[in-house]
Amino acid sequence: MMQKNIGNTDRAVRLVLGLMMIISGIIFQSWWGLAGLVPLVTALLAFCPLYTLIGVNTCSNHQSPDKPGKTGTRMPKQ
Repeated sequence: MMQKNIGNTDRAVRLVLGLMMIISGIIFQSWWGLAGLVPLVTALLAFCPLYTLIGVNTCSNHQSPDKPGKTGTRMPKQ
């Protein structure tokens, strides 16, 4: 299953960039406007396969495995 790895700011930037690329492709009658579908789709899905490969996560609710999350569990005292 695809776990979200794109935060809200990242999604907004991708959405605007994707729409701008598509619109400019239409205006200039270029097939390069289709490349705008990539940032647009990743923004709508909130998932980027490339981020998964390189280990990036821009979600604010991302929990690192070595840091305790907000699940109510506590780290053992040392």
